[in-house]
Amino acid sequence: MEIRVSPTRMELTKLKKRVAIATRGHKLLKDKQDELIKKFVDLVRRNKELREQVEKELTSALQDFVMARALMPEEILEESLMYPIASVDLEVGRKNIMSVIVPTIESNDQTEGDKNIYSYGFANTSGQLDDAITTLSGVLSKMLELSEVEKTCQLMAVEIEKTRRRVNALEHIMIPQMTEAIKYITMKLEENERSNITRLMKIKDMVMVEGRV
Repeated sequence: MEIRVSPTRMELTKLKKRVAIATRGHKLLKDKQDELIKKFVDLVRRNKELREQVEKELTSALQDFVMARALMPEEILEESLMYPIASVDLEVGRKNIMSVIVPTIESNDQTEGDKNIYSYGFANTSGQLDDAITTLSGVLSKMLELSEVEKTCQLMAVEIEKTRRRVNALEHIMIPQMTEAIKYITMKLEENERSNITRLMKIKDMVMVEGRV
């Protein structure tokens, strides 16, 4: 796409202002892009760390459940887990990170009685079931944080790509085109100026010749 311009001083002034604004905008967008990438890298590291922890703890809980099922009669296992005494209220909000609106998730545990997470007695259950319940209870907060961080990473990746396209458009298309247009207008104005000077000199010479005659 080429910028079509009239070779006038007014157009030259307008273009110079546009280039100055575009240059400032490019710098701001580049700074934003760099900061977004920095935050994105930190979030990716945190995401990897959380995912490894969650997968490890869920695997451990599953192994404990499998062992508990092997050691306990099926009806006792089902009865032990039939009436949970804890619930979790989730509050989903939003926050702004570098003009990117990302989700926040906060949990509020609601546990009956004396905050005991076990809904059964310990006489007929195995220790492996206790371990599985304990692990799952502790991993929930990490799972919520993981979902928050993963979604934030997705949204920031989209914003980084949009910002990168804008930076490239300014740097490689708009600013160079306007700069070339400024050079073109400047060249035309200089040519016109030289033509005017030449014409004035010829008129002066003609006047001088006529004066001598």
